[in-house]
Amino acid sequence: MSRQWIADAPSNIALIKYMGKLVATADSSRNTPTNASLSLTLDHLTTRVRVREVDGPKGSLSWSPLVLPGWDVPVISQMGQARFLKHASRCLEKLESTENRALLIESANSFPSDCGLASSASSFAALTVAMAKVSGRDVDDPAIRRRLSELSREGSGSSCRSLYTPWALWKTEGAEPVSGLPKAGQLRHLALIVDEEKKTVSSSEAHVRVTSSLLFRGRVARADERLATLLDLLKRSSGENDLHAWNQAANIVWAESWDMHALFETSDPPFGYFVPGSVQALNAIRELSSEIRNELGTNHFREPMVTMDAGPNVHVILWVDPMTESFVHRLQSKLHGRIKIIDSNQFRNSDSGKRPV
Repeated sequence: MSRQWIADAPSNIALIKYMGKLVATADSSRNTPTNASLSLTLDHLTTRVRVREVDGPKGSLSWSPLVLPGWDVPVISQMGQARFLKHASRCLEKLESTENRALLIESANSFPSDCGLASSASSFAALTVAMAKVSGRDVDDPAIRRRLSELSREGSGSSCRSLYTPWALWKTEGAEPVSGLPKAGQLRHLALIVDEEKKTVSSSEAHVRVTSSLLFRGRVARADERLATLLDLLKRSSGENDLHAWNQAANIVWAESWDMHALFETSDPPFGYFVPGSVQALNAIRELSSEIRNELGTNHFREPMVTMDAGPNVHVILWVDPMTESFVHRLQSKLHGRIKIIDSNQFRNSDSGKRPV
């Protein structure tokens, strides 16, 4: 019977963004960020990679979609498949694998692909972990985990953050976990899916174009300052009386998201990811927040933390308190069913990463 190895890895959403790369030199690895980034791991948005021994030339690698009930079947271009398989080969080489059988690599996502939900991050993270299992590595060993984060970054920069949960900080080589921030159980994540179409400008291309924006001058300093302040505020936001710190943190996350999208719109040539549904979703959140603020008073409402990645869809991070369920229901009502919501609460009691059907 042929052997197989399975690995799952989550997506993540950056609150301080990775946008722009340092030029790689002959002795440095690819995907080195111009600034440090902080992300929240989205354990309910998952990629599963299965690697199987198959008949074929020794050492050959191939890819195929993995068909699972309730999961998204990814469609990957020939160029995308080549990039994926190149990373698999890189992993085997750098992990000094002795495996020399033909391998079939299959993958599936529990969420829509290529629309700004970081399916590339979860896919390359899952692939890296799967190839480590093929190589006989203990993927739960902290030292191995750090090595895998560094290695995953070579395939997709933001994927290095998906090796840690719930918070990851990425500075240069690989990511590292961050302690002392709100726990996963204190937070609820909503992904507002306004458009599931494949992006016309890839994240890789966006990294190149943003450096042409005049707003890129000073970008690193702005991001670094926001990161330091955000970390401090998040560390102070978990206490019962630290609502103010959380709301300040939400303001920083909002400003950082707009900073990144302003880079897109002022690049040469300019481009953007907003669609009418993006604006509708943001306006609904803003309107609802204003209503609740007026009802409860500013000092009694934890604001939603709102951000967008390099795509049209909207991420909302809510503090779990007595108002949370009401906020979600009222937001659904304002969106009138026209925008699909992926709610992390739907996955609390389901299998890891599996979309409820």
